[in-house]
Amino acid sequence: MALRLGDVVPDFAADTTDGRIDSFHAWKDGAWAVLFSHPKDFTPVCTTELGTVAGLKPEFDKRNVKVIGVSVDPLDSHTRWVGDIADVTGNALNYPLIADPDKTVANLYDMIHPNASDTATVRSVFVIGPDNKLKLTLTYPASTGRNFLELLRVIDSLQLTSKHSVATPADWKQGEDVIIALSVSDADAQQKFPGYVTKKPYLRITPQPK
Repeated sequence: MALRLGDVVPDFAADTTDGRIDSFHAWKDGAWAVLFSHPKDFTPVCTTELGTVAGLKPEFDKRNVKVIGVSVDPLDSHTRWVGDIADVTGNALNYPLIADPDKTVANLYDMIHPNASDTATVRSVFVIGPDNKLKLTLTYPASTGRNFLELLRVIDSLQLTSKHSVATPADWKQGEDVIIALSVSDADAQQKFPGYVTKKPYLRITPQPK
């Protein structure tokens, strides 16, 4: 069964390029996490993606987000691929890449889509909260590389809205105005968000909470 938003994600053990992980939940250790899959090692789009994420790792670290990749290739294949990633993108792999040749993780997270391929994982992204619950999932076709700056934008929204009674509008970026949640009454909004602007009875705008 496919994972749904709000589900506790499956725990698993796996070998990675950074060593053995005996428990994914323990490895996360209360942090946010991004788990993202790749169809195959030594493929062009995947090579660019892994290097891009390596270059952005300080941004993920700033947000207390642990990043981990996975594909169905074995560990020795991953190890050989690492040099290509650095050569092509200029960024050395600086986060774990799970070896999943028996497809344990791929099946737990429903990453095998037979209409696309019955042997390789699709390009899935799972954003997982400190509570081990699924906060976001994205699935791309094998031919389309992911926009990881967009993923950082979404994480900013998820982290902000998990702490405050707000939502973020279309194309929102860090520091821009936000929307007061409908669950907040006007009276409470006056206390929490003084000076907010009412565009419509259901659309109240306020500066991003600090």
